[in-house]
Amino acid sequence: MTHVRTSPYYPQSNGKMERWFKTLKGECIRVKTPLSLEDARRLVAEFVAHYNTVRLHSAIGYVTPADKLAGREKEIWAERKRKLAEAEARRRAAPPRATAAPRP
Repeated sequence: MTHVRTSPYYPQSNGKMERWFKTLKGECIRVKTPLSLEDARRLVAEFVAHYNTVRLHSAIGYVTPADKLAGREKEIWAERKRKLAEAEARRRAAPPRATAAPRP
């Protein structure tokens, strides 16, 4: 990994970090309102753990970064496909539902 300096006062050159700060502020800091520096550090640490191990990310196929980093995304996608196929089979096997009479 290489350290790269971006242009000052030009957020477009650092889009990924700007997006991270927006998410951090919108989902952690402003929601929970820390009352001290220690409280803020604790909240951010908890949020980072949640962000990396629980929260699903659309950009990486709705898996967590921890799962992606560990190479588990293909297993997860296969399990999802299997569950969807089972649900579709159940829907097709179920008797048709009664519908209400049309309104005049």
